[in-house]
Amino acid sequence: MTDSDSSQREEQLKNTPGKGRTPTARAIEPRSPEEFGLVQVWWGNGKGKTTAALGMGFRAAGHGYRVHFLQFMKGGASSVEDVRGEYNAIDAFPGFTYETSGSYGWHGFLDESDDDEHEARAKAGLDRARELLWGASGVSLDEPIALDGEPEAGVHMLILDEILYAANRGLVEPEDVVALIENKPPNLELVLTGGHEAPEYVFEGADLVTEVKKHKHPFDAGQRARRGTEY
Repeated sequence: MTDSDSSQREEQLKNTPGKGRTPTARAIEPRSPEEFGLVQVWWGNGKGKTTAALGMGFRAAGHGYRVHFLQFMKGGASSVEDVRGEYNAIDAFPGFTYETSGSYGWHGFLDESDDDEHEARAKAGLDRARELLWGASGVSLDEPIALDGEPEAGVHMLILDEILYAANRGLVEPEDVVALIENKPPNLELVLTGGHEAPEYVFEGADLVTEVKKHKHPFDAGQRARRGTEY
């Protein structure tokens, strides 16, 4: 590369958003987001809804924002262990917490799990989501939140994983999910995932709706859930 080419390259880099700098890591300290407050919906019959939500959760927590992950349906199945890679990772990450209200097994899958227990746990998860929204309403989300604080004391991002699956299967009422959107604090980023059927009841209140569509899945060929990719 000639000196002229090098100078031209440097000038081009200066005009990019990153000014040619290589991204670097920094210590995670409590910070506050400047533009949170949207409602995200991730649904579809493809793999990756929970994975996408977790990725955003880790990204937000990496900036020092307080994140909580409430899982509605991922209690487990015969091919899935009760030790989850995502739980271990969240537990080791500052500012990111999780809990699950899911029952072991899957509703309607004839796997000997109790449907009444699924419904009871889903409703308990809904009550917990309301409690978390109430807690976020009582703090200023424009300010940093202690990374080691309890989630009911306020979070910047709340992920309600598989809540749309629970609503689509009648374990919780769709209008109750809509009410969560309507009653959330303005600056709380709310992420809803789950379900193979379009959750049209939340489309109007959502700012982002992504359908994760399956074209091919190894499960269709008999592949069981794999440690490190599915759990």
